[in-house]
Amino acid sequence: MPNAQDFAARLRQAIRAVRQRFGGTDGLKSGVRRLNQGAGPWRAIKWAVACVVVLSLLYYPIGMMVFHSINDDSEFGPGEVASGQSCAVAQAAALIDREVVGGHWIPNDPFFFPTAALDNMPNFQTGIFAALSRFAVELSDQLGRTRGSSQVDPDLEKAVGLLKYPGNVWIFNLSTSLMPTASSESQYIAARRALLRYNERLGTGKAVFERRADNLIATLDRIGNDMGSGSALLDRRIQEGGGVIFDRTSDDVFYQTKGRLYGYYLILRELGHDFSVIIKDKELDSAWDQMLGSFRTAATLDPLVIANCAPDAQFCPSHLAAQGFYLLRARTQLQEVANILLK
Repeated sequence: MPNAQDFAARLRQAIRAVRQRFGGTDGLKSGVRRLNQGAGPWRAIKWAVACVVVLSLLYYPIGMMVFHSINDDSEFGPGEVASGQSCAVAQAAALIDREVVGGHWIPNDPFFFPTAALDNMPNFQTGIFAALSRFAVELSDQLGRTRGSSQVDPDLEKAVGLLKYPGNVWIFNLSTSLMPTASSESQYIAARRALLRYNERLGTGKAVFERRADNLIATLDRIGNDMGSGSALLDRRIQEGGGVIFDRTSDDVFYQTKGRLYGYYLILRELGHDFSVIIKDKELDSAWDQMLGSFRTAATLDPLVIANCAPDAQFCPSHLAAQGFYLLRARTQLQEVANILLK
């Protein structure tokens, strides 16, 4: 996607073109006077068309620059968490609040919104929610149950279904119905409420969060498997597009992976607080911190323009290959932590 300098240059070119066509600022003023004095209808039509063109040129680039934001703040946290509650669950709810409630959810914006032309930010947001959805499944299947045969927590079960909802559904989906439908935002906000209810019940002892080593191992394994599929996606894009400096697909893959890694980093950091006793007993503090460091590095890579040149290129970087390296390093350290927990 073009950067802010490109947009500014395009705006200046458009303004210069309009000024040349109508004789500069004075020409525009005189054109308005002629219209007010009863100039011919064709001149009025041409003037109206020119205004529409100029406004269109300004509407999308300015709107994109105003709303575009890749928030990869590695210090973002849930704030104070009540005794007995899960820090990781509070973090998941805080991320939903930041991206949907307090922010602007971009992936489902229709074409007449200027943000519909953005691609990096929506891919980053959907990557975050892919990580949240995976974590919600682990809460429902492992962490929020005493054993696999026990009953699934109703709030966690609800959150899982809501977070699996596609992120590109607006209030209307004409492909299925002419009637309004549930938007992605409404589903994710409902998921946040379910997570908060679960955490509140957890704090009062009316819900379960099993802080056992086997539960943590299972969660780490599932996250590692998901990261493995992410590395395969990067590899496929490098093979298909390697050697191309700029294209419209590599940046989508990069930012979707970045969002997923960012979501996992924040969740794992808070899981470290939830399982602090086990991590300390297993003398895992150093290995856990190293793993988090690799996740943080991978999640905060922020090149100005995403280049997908060949991995062995002499002068042009391959940002996908660099991201893949840190992803696999983080995954390897994740597996090392899981192996230590087994002993």
